[in-house]
Amino acid sequence: MKSTIKSTIITSLLCVFAINLSAAQEIIPDVEDASKKTMDTTQSNGRKKVDGVAAVVGDFVVLDSDIDKEYIQLQNRGVSIREITRCQLFGKLLEDKLYAHHAIQDSITVNELEIRSNIEQQIDAFLEQKGTMQELLEFYNKDSEQSLREEMFELNKNNKLASDMQRKIVSDVEVTPEEVRAYYNSIPKDERPTFGTELEVAQIVVIPEVTEEAKQAAIDKLKEFKADVIENGASFTTKAVFYSDDKAARGKGGAYTLNRKRPQMVKEFRDVAFSLQEGEISEPFETDFGYHIILLEKIRGQEYDVRHILIRPEITEASVLAAKEEITKVRERIIAGDLEFGEAAREFSDEEETKYEGGKLINPYTQDSKMELTKMDPELYGQIQDLKDGEVTLVLEDQDRINPIKFKILTVTDRINEHEADFARDYLKIKALALQDKQYKVIQEWQEEKIFDTYIKISEDYKACEFNSNWLKTEKE
Repeated sequence: MKSTIKSTIITSLLCVFAINLSAAQEIIPDVEDASKKTMDTTQSNGRKKVDGVAAVVGDFVVLDSDIDKEYIQLQNRGVSIREITRCQLFGKLLEDKLYAHHAIQDSITVNELEIRSNIEQQIDAFLEQKGTMQELLEFYNKDSEQSLREEMFELNKNNKLASDMQRKIVSDVEVTPEEVRAYYNSIPKDERPTFGTELEVAQIVVIPEVTEEAKQAAIDKLKEFKADVIENGASFTTKAVFYSDDKAARGKGGAYTLNRKRPQMVKEFRDVAFSLQEGEISEPFETDFGYHIILLEKIRGQEYDVRHILIRPEITEASVLAAKEEITKVRERIIAGDLEFGEAAREFSDEEETKYEGGKLINPYTQDSKMELTKMDPELYGQIQDLKDGEVTLVLEDQDRINPIKFKILTVTDRINEHEADFARDYLKIKALALQDKQYKVIQEWQEEKIFDTYIKISEDYKACEFNSNWLKTEKE
């Protein structure tokens, strides 16, 4: 079990999978043993080191500078690099290239518009945190923004190919109850995992009602936008930038790319978009997010380039006050003992996902109602950390992607203290560990086969590395 946990940590930080393989390997001649080095991008005289080829994997090349950038990216994500060797990072890059190479061989494709959108977000995040475009250009050693974007595109594309290939490898892996039990029984008793304190939390949510007048006002506004575009030649993009309530797409003029084979956006949105002709603007329609109009700009096979404007109906102060008064009265009845929390959730909560289960929240990672205290969402933890069993929070104001304002109360319905893994009580967690272990073995087998079959050359600089995977393809005994 200890080795499994250790492997999981390495996988999460470096995506390094341990494998033992065999066969002869051609080596690129070079001059310097880098196996024990940490990051070093300059020579002693201060001049930049000449960027060399560290390896070739299939159609991909790994450069010395790629390893340097991995160090910096780990640091930027707050990961300590003290115990991470250059060889480990090099091994991670070799694996990434192996996955990406075989993704191309298996005809896995990526959405280029989605990748470019991600690049914009990455650049915006960097500029917001670090400062200037010049610093970003220096980090990537680029002399222009265009060349920077081209390199970032290739990096993002290859990373997406690699991750999609990994998902494909383990997509059909499942575990039976017998395998879960066998996995649990294979763990020595003194090595069984300890699960931290777990809570079951329930909530009641009341959302301010949107009036019919507010709904009609949103519809009328969208009709005006459509008429102005069609009759007066106004810019749909400009109106999206200035008036849309979709903050994520507003800066892009409301632009999205939909794919018929991959569900994106809510069903109502997709149904309208796929029913339009190029250049056509839809009538206003409703989703959980509000009211929309869509302009279909271009159809490219299975992909639809659209722009949309979202208007959320205005919520009146009277509706907000009424919602707060309603949930306050519900809380008072629960505290007075006139109403059980679960019964109140089923009767009064506006949150469809939880009300029929008595308001119980579901752990998004395990799909179980139990949530480990140390892994709980920090905001949720802050709201319930001081609650004793059966106590109810004060009325809290909140919001989500759909509702700009809502009110809720929470309670802890069950508390399980820290304990050693128990097969019956912790079945779902043990099942997840068993599945992870089986996926790990499938990955090992896949790498064993593909490393042997793939053209690989390792620089002399790195031949002394103690790889977990057999990248040097040493002969089988």
